[in-house]
Amino acid sequence: MKLEPKDYLKPCSLEDISDEQIEVHFEAHYKGYIAKYNEIQEKLSNLDFSDRSKANQNYSEYRALKVEESFNYMGVVLHELYFENLIGGGKGEPSSKLRELIEKTFGSIENCFNEIKATAIACRGWSILIYDLYNNQLIVNGLDAHNNLGMMMSYPLIVVDVYEHAYYVDYKNKRAPYVDAVFKNLNWNIINSRFEKIISK
Repeated sequence: MKLEPKDYLKPCSLEDISDEQIEVHFEAHYKGYIAKYNEIQEKLSNLDFSDRSKANQNYSEYRALKVEESFNYMGVVLHELYFENLIGGGKGEPSSKLRELIEKTFGSIENCFNEIKATAIACRGWSILIYDLYNNQLIVNGLDAHNNLGMMMSYPLIVVDVYEHAYYVDYKNKRAPYVDAVFKNLNWNIINSRFEKIISK
């Protein structure tokens, strides 16, 4: 499967996150993961059975390709979810169902944001409010890399990229004010639709 960039997801005119920051993030990093994923797919399609028969967990070309396939694919997916849940100045508010579950889980929206922010500071790559399909609950999941520490049977609701490339143009090495800026630009219409989609299954 070949992936194509979703240019319509590129946000602009965000509050406290510059278009310059978004430009380098979207064009260099997001599109870079797409290019590498497609390159890996081509290499996998060109491997014959004898190459697969040499697969080895210590090192093999097949193992290397499969590891980097997951890294680059999740890099694409998480970036698309991140860009999609941003809109200039924010939009909407949590639906009554989502608000009720957030307040039941964290006590308040503010407490939920504090949990997302603490996880964003503690982890190297991503802070994600997920709906856990296994136990039907909300959890804040922190990832050190796109394909590292993610919880199985989870569905992302709010996705925050905390790699330095997401904020370095605007904030240098100051992550906390960048996370605050993300909260100002959340598109709750998108977040609510993700929530409704998963609880309706």
